[in-house]
Amino acid sequence: MPELPEVEVTRRSFASRIAGASVASVSLGKPLRWPLGCNPVDLAGRQVLGVGRRGKYLILELDQGFLLLHLGMSGSLQFGEGLPPSGPHDHLNIVTSRGTLRLHDPRRFGAVIYATSLQDGVVSKLLGGLGVEPLEAGFDPVSFHQALKRRRSPIKQVLLAGDVVVGVGNIYASEALFAAGIRPTTRADRISLPRARKLHAAIVAVLQRALALGGSTLRDFSSAEGQSGYFQLDAMVYGRVGQPCRVCGTAIRQIRQGQRSTYYCPSCQKP
Repeated sequence: MPELPEVEVTRRSFASRIAGASVASVSLGKPLRWPLGCNPVDLAGRQVLGVGRRGKYLILELDQGFLLLHLGMSGSLQFGEGLPPSGPHDHLNIVTSRGTLRLHDPRRFGAVIYATSLQDGVVSKLLGGLGVEPLEAGFDPVSFHQALKRRRSPIKQVLLAGDVVVGVGNIYASEALFAAGIRPTTRADRISLPRARKLHAAIVAVLQRALALGGSTLRDFSSAEGQSGYFQLDAMVYGRVGQPCRVCGTAIRQIRQGQRSTYYCPSCQKP
């Protein structure tokens, strides 16, 4: 599933190119997770003012209203002129004066939702429970530690939940916990302030590195320019079960947490 780095890489790859464009037409393919919320014909003639992001949602700001896009489990966006004809897995085409924005989503867990304002009920339902953005100033180690003290679940599960800090997906949670030396099964409320500071710094560093490397391409993720990500090639623990730890040589272990695979080093990461 595309996580915060992949969504932000996608945003950066087309935001400046589509800003200021006029919408000529909007067409939908097979139904996605939720209905659009308006007649696509009504979006013609509107102007794209910019592209923002909240968690894993991209937010296209129009001169009238907003479009929220979620890439789901397997989605990716393309933007440009001269795109090939839509295929069976292309479920959104926004034709603009600067090119076509297309959502490709084989599993159709993605979503495109129209809202008249960011105060709409549908927006509050989707974004209202999200935690702090990890790459913005509001993510500070003391507040992070205080939030962890209120959670009794394993720290890996707390990171994935997204209500304490948003966008730290499965790959990046495993990598940040390794960098901080914290075992993923450790209860969140038992993490001390010094360890929370290490984890806070590790989350920021891992996500920044992922952005620099274009995110992670495990299956078919690519940016709106068609570029793959390379973070997975530098992973310390994720996807490396049985291989020697790059730090101490101990074999990397894999466990299941909440139906997701978790990878860790039993020597470098302490309970």
